[in-house]
Amino acid sequence: MAFTGPSNSGKTTLIEKIAKILIQDRKVAIIKNDPKDKAQFDTQGKDSYKFAQTGAEVVITSPTRTTYFSQREKTLDEIVAMIHHFDILLVEGLKTLPLPRIAIFRGSIDESYFECSEAIAVDDSIRISEYKIPSHITVLDLNNTAQIIAWIEDHAKTI
Repeated sequence: MAFTGPSNSGKTTLIEKIAKILIQDRKVAIIKNDPKDKAQFDTQGKDSYKFAQTGAEVVITSPTRTTYFSQREKTLDEIVAMIHHFDILLVEGLKTLPLPRIAIFRGSIDESYFECSEAIAVDDSIRISEYKIPSHITVLDLNNTAQIIAWIEDHAKTI
């Protein structure tokens, strides 16, 4: 399942809420797209930072986690192959991927997202009656996590 929307619309917050609920009885994987290369990893001066700065593929492992720093773009299939043990995959961004998608909006709706979305999730800052929502798009309450999870369970793509 994929989530898309303008910056600061609440995508990360929603995915975080959904993941915390789903992780109770499922294995959850999350992929986040960083189209502007703004994400920063680790702290300057630390070993993992120094290794990542070499341009090499770097894996940091500890008793509680494994982190993979890649210097090459990966396709969705390559990423899925790396983390292949999951029950549900939540993807933030990557609106060109052929995945069921919920677009997230607060304040206003950008109708250009309609062509790549099967649902939209909005809060009460949006007057839905002011927009012409295509009939194939489900309107969800951004603050109703249970409703969104139910929609995901009904519409998620299976592999």
